[in-house]
Amino acid sequence: MERNIYLLAAYDGTEFHGWQVQPGMRTVQGIFEQAIRRVVRHQTELVGCGRTDSGVHAAGHVSHFRTSYQLDVRKMKHAIGARLPKDVSLLELREVHPTFNARHSAVSKLYRYRIHNAPGRPVEHLAQRYTYHFWHPLDVERMRLGAKHFIGEKDFAAMAAAGMKRETTVRTVLRCDIERHHDEIRIDVEGKGFLYKQVRNMVGTLVQVGRGSWEPDRVADVLASGKRSEGGSTAPARGLSLRWLRYPPHLLSPPDRCAEESTGFVVS
Repeated sequence: MERNIYLLAAYDGTEFHGWQVQPGMRTVQGIFEQAIRRVVRHQTELVGCGRTDSGVHAAGHVSHFRTSYQLDVRKMKHAIGARLPKDVSLLELREVHPTFNARHSAVSKLYRYRIHNAPGRPVEHLAQRYTYHFWHPLDVERMRLGAKHFIGEKDFAAMAAAGMKRETTVRTVLRCDIERHHDEIRIDVEGKGFLYKQVRNMVGTLVQVGRGSWEPDRVADVLASGKRSEGGSTAPARGLSLRWLRYPPHLLSPPDRCAEESTGFVVS
């Protein structure tokens, strides 16, 4: 009997060429598929919730695979986890509803971007691999005013990677929260889905607002233009991490246990 297995992982993306398998490249998907194959003893296709770019991190990346192997999931988790490198961690493995899809079933996901905003380098806090060092002072309140223009269902063509081709560039951003924690600014963006490099381009645009180069309302003008060239520079990958995803509760358990297990959230 085939089972649908949910996999929750965390990884340091510094030494990876992104999530998706690429010939001759070290990728997160490739590492996991190799470990899973050695345990279940057959070829598997790991379907991810999204394709994080090279250098992007994850504290709660979700994927799924199908297997007829009947090993208890607790033992399977231990066996797969023992075969992973030190920059990857298998946080959870569970059997889920047959229709669960890590990508298409997601209700929303949250990305966090971290900016080290101080003259001193982030290495002083051992954060150089996970933060973008921007030493010019940033006004968080101005950034919040600018971020309000991102909220809602909008055409984010101006925030998409240059030359990217999609059927539609309309996406829904549910919130864009900005907080300062001492020398670090954290930008949390929750949405139903994102375009390639959308969050990093949103951050680059907000940085221009925060440093005083642009007025907060300029963000609305950039979006209205639909032109990538009107927005700010793409923020570096190292500051970005996927934090968590939200799924419909009934899909997170096998059919016979749906009534017993219903958390509704996947949070790292």
